[in-house]
Amino acid sequence: MCYDKSYLTKKLERYARRYGDSPEEVEHLRSQLELLNLPPTYHASGFDHPLVPLIINKQKQIVKMSWGLIPAWVKSPAEAVHISNSTINARAETMFEKPAFREPARHRRCLILVDGFFEHHHKNNKTFPYRIHFKDDAPMTLAGLWDEWTDPASGLVRQTYTLVTTQANPLMARIHNNPKLEEGPRMPLILPPEAEWEWLRPISTEADQKLIQDLVRSYDEQALEAYTVRRLRGKEAVGNKAEALAPYSYAELETQQGSLF
Repeated sequence: MCYDKSYLTKKLERYARRYGDSPEEVEHLRSQLELLNLPPTYHASGFDHPLVPLIINKQKQIVKMSWGLIPAWVKSPAEAVHISNSTINARAETMFEKPAFREPARHRRCLILVDGFFEHHHKNNKTFPYRIHFKDDAPMTLAGLWDEWTDPASGLVRQTYTLVTTQANPLMARIHNNPKLEEGPRMPLILPPEAEWEWLRPISTEADQKLIQDLVRSYDEQALEAYTVRRLRGKEAVGNKAEALAPYSYAELETQQGSLF
């Protein structure tokens, strides 16, 4: 699963150029990103429910939403808090079936704008965090689902999202080796540029749904780079600082690095 990522650590112009197809569109996207007023985030955990930039439609509308999806049918704030901790990820194979995800999967898909993500490798009852990003360090688009929930008591409206995951590619399978995983290693559903706007395609027929399901595949490991970083949690964690992205070696893994990569 994916519970940690980084985003907006580069100049906003770079993200605008990544998703804009004309000078006017690039400027519009850059202005939208500025209005979000989100700081560079070198490490964020889904369990902290950070605000993250998303594109929610083919008109390239950028918004910020909290990570951890709260379905529209939730009845109370207590239930909202509880469910948001269990909806950080959605399995692509079952997103059209699970009660929390099936309506968003049909009607409210989104693009999650990140620089990369983190995953933990297990060895000798310890975990070691890896950062995964594109080899050319370009912005990365992850597939997501979003929903809108209204607190019945206060009328407060919250927009939240979940990150869609798929089966791990060989690189991620070597890293994401948690022995507690019953259904095998996972990775975020990374969308290539040619699939991004198809992911936002409206669904009105079973054929439309199949077109969305056909976009679900493990990303080519040859385009990705992975390296160990400092602890993301606990007393040794560096927090949301640039240092969180810096390579860091662990003596316990020195004999294993060759077999991983």
